[in-house]
Amino acid sequence: MALPDYEAWAILEAVARLGSFTAAADELSLSKPTISKAISRLERSLGTVLFHRTSRKISLSTAGQTLLPHAQQIAHVGEAAMEAARDTTHLLKGQVRLAAPLSYGLSHLAPVIANFMCAYPEITVDLQLNDARVDLVEEGFDCAIRIADLPDSSLRVIQLRKVDIYFVAAPAYITRMSEPRTPGELAGHDCFIYSNTRGPEVWHITGPNGQTVNVRPKCRFQSNNGDVMLPALIAGRGIGYLPDFLCQNALDAGTLINILPGWRMGDITLNIVMPPSRLRPARVDALVNFLKDNLR
Repeated sequence: MALPDYEAWAILEAVARLGSFTAAADELSLSKPTISKAISRLERSLGTVLFHRTSRKISLSTAGQTLLPHAQQIAHVGEAAMEAARDTTHLLKGQVRLAAPLSYGLSHLAPVIANFMCAYPEITVDLQLNDARVDLVEEGFDCAIRIADLPDSSLRVIQLRKVDIYFVAAPAYITRMSEPRTPGELAGHDCFIYSNTRGPEVWHITGPNGQTVNVRPKCRFQSNNGDVMLPALIAGRGIGYLPDFLCQNALDAGTLINILPGWRMGDITLNIVMPPSRLRPARVDALVNFLKDNLR
């Protein structure tokens, strides 16, 4: 049985990620003919076309899209093995790709990344902020910050802390509209809805004794980002449901107050998630450990 063509698989990953043979050749310090021959060699051994080529661009074929995750895993594991073999006294080098939610990334992650860059001057960070959930393997991320109740999956998860979420409103709103005493009363109030959830039009609210109430809130303001709700909430325009890292300062200052204490819409945690492989480049472990020690 012939050994797999590991070099060609790694080249497949680079070409797919960079979108051209020329860019892959530059990154891998190989000639363009070497890149082209490796892809052709792999196509012959697999008996299928991996890329559609035109004079202007290349794109993955259906077979190429199916096989790309395997190429990504081979490239990732090979890189991790090479880095693990290096003398640990050497400076860690290279890029780490990290994804995180927008608001949390700006308020809490940004200063931690700045300190990480001071501690590891040879590591570069590609931080992508987006409230949409990314596919770590398909999009080539080394790790991600997720604030959620995570379903079971093949991803590796490090749970950092529980995130408290509060129903909040400004004192001026409560003075004008009165404070709701039960979740059912929210249907008659101006509510701010975070739309980047499944079924945001219905709030499934659990009480301190485990009882559940389903409420269809009256939407005054809807957004896929919680940070943009704060000014209008503080101005007394409605009731929102926000995590502690967004509203704790306003609660401490008294510009927002916690209403319906003890009622919540599920439990969420702050997590670091990584692809399923246990082998990671040392620079990725350096960032993950730094985040574990410094994120709050």
